[in-house]
Amino acid sequence: MTDNVVSSDTRPFGAPLRGEGVASHASGKMVVGSFLATAARRFPDRESCFCVGTGRRFTFGQTNERCNRLAHALSGLGLRKPGVVAFLCNNRAEIAEIYFALAKSGLVGIPLNYRLAPPEIVALMQAMGARALLFATRFAPAAAQVRAALPEVGCFVAIGEDPPDWALGYEDLLAGASPAEPEAEVEEDDPFYFNLTSGTTGLPKSYVLTHYNNSALGPSSEAFDTTSKDVIMTAFPAFGRVGFFWIVTGVAYGARNVLLDFSPSEALRLFETERVTMVNLVPTMAAMMLADPSLPGRDLRSLRALIFAGAMFPAPLRERVAAEISPAVYEYYGMQETGVLTLSTPEDRVRQPESIGLPICFTEVKIARADGRRAAPGELGEILGRGPTAVTSYFDNPEKSAETFRDGWVHTGDLGYQDEEGYLFIRGRLKDMIITGGQNVHAAEVEEAILRVQGVAECAVFALPDDLWGERVAAVVVTAPAGDGTALSAAAVEAACREQLAGFKVPRAIFLQEEPLPRTPTGKAQKFLLVERHGTATSC
Repeated sequence: MTDNVVSSDTRPFGAPLRGEGVASHASGKMVVGSFLATAARRFPDRESCFCVGTGRRFTFGQTNERCNRLAHALSGLGLRKPGVVAFLCNNRAEIAEIYFALAKSGLVGIPLNYRLAPPEIVALMQAMGARALLFATRFAPAAAQVRAALPEVGCFVAIGEDPPDWALGYEDLLAGASPAEPEAEVEEDDPFYFNLTSGTTGLPKSYVLTHYNNSALGPSSEAFDTTSKDVIMTAFPAFGRVGFFWIVTGVAYGARNVLLDFSPSEALRLFETERVTMVNLVPTMAAMMLADPSLPGRDLRSLRALIFAGAMFPAPLRERVAAEISPAVYEYYGMQETGVLTLSTPEDRVRQPESIGLPICFTEVKIARADGRRAAPGELGEILGRGPTAVTSYFDNPEKSAETFRDGWVHTGDLGYQDEEGYLFIRGRLKDMIITGGQNVHAAEVEEAILRVQGVAECAVFALPDDLWGERVAAVVVTAPAGDGTALSAAAVEAACREQLAGFKVPRAIFLQEEPLPRTPTGKAQKFLLVERHGTATSC
């Protein structure tokens, strides 16, 4: 049923070194496993997690023991540092346990976006050398496709009830393993997990986050005034960097975490019953809550921080959120590749209502002119950032790495300016990227999928404004002459996209036309003309 998976202990993936000989220094190490081990010593009987989907509650002591057992169980299956382990799991207690078990054992994780199509999951696991997959049983069909396509993946572990007979049971593994702290040597510059971000060539880009990147979260957490008295709701999917940030923040501060798969009515109920104090949302989530009929009857007085990131936050929506949910609105800015760069607090919002805030401790922001020189206050340019949570390259993508990570800065591709006080204002994007419901979609990836459809001559993908999702993916498709007399339909284009792409990447508006796309003399599609033409239209 499973094969032993053994890896040599060498430094993989070109992970950057912060300095040799860290283990021999009296300064100690900043590694992720220490967060949980410390919390278990300091707060063994304090509740760490409420797993909403299963109704289970765990203390920090129990969570630490379960993570230790999982680490030992994986080692017993032959998975050792720096082997690569993929996991496909929704927001439940086990996803936190997997992160910390990998951290303590020196294994490298691939937290998989469960919204991806199975062929995308297979391709990612193959590219990154995964040798095991832990999966919630709700994703067993996708896991079965991995098993059929990747014989090198020799270990499958099922989380939850009714596991398939070709997978080991998660709880069975824990029951048979030691609760002792693992003894693997883990260093600050060791790779911890691959984070995935949208790509332009069919697969998401990925980069390696080190233990140091994830241990240097203190300034980010402190910027939200976090304390051990907080009750954190993790509503962002924990397969991404933001979701895991809130899990590890709760552990670092000894704060209780309410872990759930987001739905507006359930989140509002839990705000009241669990006395949640802080939650990170995207504007789409807030719009759904405002539309939920249960909102007027909820007691939301415990909320002290509504935190937003990931998409445009229109002022009318922000004002409604402050009036009807909580006035304590925080908003931060950063890329997946940088972590938090700037933060706007409720006090900042009063002072500079349209700003995305000031840089947090240990981060730097620079507005660069086209020649790379620093722009003057008020001058528009590209936003560059750096800090301890920033990464330095993409995995197996030297061209994109050279474009993004240059001269000691992460080039965000966003346009903005800073005022005399350092407040940051965002005014657009250099990158041709769409953010829909907090998910990044690169237009070129969608265009590549559409161009594979028979009967398509050319296409252009772009963003249109959307009251619910912030932006929606739209496509203009130029039809080729049909030799057999059949006409291409928008439904056929949509169906073809669904076969190739995750659901959030599929165009919500498809416009068919016979005339060529408007282009510049150099051949680039003039997408701004398409936005002007179709901004208020429906697909056809």
